[in-house]
Amino acid sequence: MHGFNKFLSVAGAVASLSPLASCAPLRRQTPAVDPNNVLVLQFAQVLNQLEQQFYTQAMAKFSTDDITSAGFTSANLVLEQLTTIASDESSHISALQSTLTSLSQTPLTNCSFDFSSVLTDISTTATLARMVENVGVGAFLGAADLISDPTILTAAASILTVEARHQTILNTLNGGAAIPGAFDLPLLPNEVLAIAGPFLTGSGCELNVTANQPITVTNTDAIVPGTTLSLTSPAINGSTDGLFCQMLQGGMPFSMSLPLSACTVPTGMTGPVAVFVTKDMQPLNNNARDRSAASVLAGPAMIFIDDAPQALSALIKTGGGNSTVISFMTPDQASSVLASASATATATPANDAGAAAATTAAATAATSAAAAEFTPSISLIPKPTATA
Repeated sequence: MHGFNKFLSVAGAVASLSPLASCAPLRRQTPAVDPNNVLVLQFAQVLNQLEQQFYTQAMAKFSTDDITSAGFTSANLVLEQLTTIASDESSHISALQSTLTSLSQTPLTNCSFDFSSVLTDISTTATLARMVENVGVGAFLGAADLISDPTILTAAASILTVEARHQTILNTLNGGAAIPGAFDLPLLPNEVLAIAGPFLTGSGCELNVTANQPITVTNTDAIVPGTTLSLTSPAINGSTDGLFCQMLQGGMPFSMSLPLSACTVPTGMTGPVAVFVTKDMQPLNNNARDRSAASVLAGPAMIFIDDAPQALSALIKTGGGNSTVISFMTPDQASSVLASASATATATPANDAGAAAATTAAATAATSAAAAEFTPSISLIPKPTATA
């Protein structure tokens, strides 16, 4: 508790919390600022700005009749929860920005957001809200290893737990399981921007993070176990030979690696799933600290598989679907994002074509067995690096 109070004292945080903050000692000298701490704070407050602006615009656009017509049993219930979440995001923004100021850093406050592609109907809006909250949780988890100041780490953790509560609410509002798994998935900053980046517009919000190239899932039918995913990305040029899809979710020690042409959702996989495209079949580590970006060409995209309806969700919304695909990237948005970030993807070298073809063939042979059944598990033991 002392560490948290100290954080609030430094941050100046929210007025209602200032009595607690005033009990903590003030720092007499400002120590050297770790740039990673600044990156995490800036990234977190921009992501919270995105969330807060999205909820504010959504509630201003849609009426109670729109909400009930979308199948919700109570418009007031939905608005009550969204209002609470938006208020929480505002409090997080204030605390994070105050902390940056106390570290002699200037918070990014000129960020602009464009949600016109998703504020089209209640269903699409609810889907994006769910995605945003899941990505927010993943962003805080993925940033934990970057934070060197234990006071900031403790404060970030206190925000993370609230974001997880938001995540649960949005899962149920979308007809999904309130708690789809025992573990969440950490996401790195460049991975977060692959999903959230398309909604950032203008030049006043430079985070100095190169976004991964985006992925769009083009399936039009509900995605369930057994569905073969159809993926497009600026990083995929021509043949998909030698390219792989990686499906990763909380609780998996490593991603499931399949040929891109046979990217089939396995039985037993449910809830949020991050989908990557890589140039080799080496699985990606769940542990963000050890996850190699060298083979990642694009992603992740986020999909939700809701094939096990729960009574709680049924009380809130009728007629929930089996799955949701997050694929809001338009070609113009993709061009805008890629123009502001350095492309890191490279094509498979021509002289490696034989090896790539052999690798693809071997992986294809294992696809049926791998996709047949999936059993979530988690391990803290690093996987040995694959050798030729």
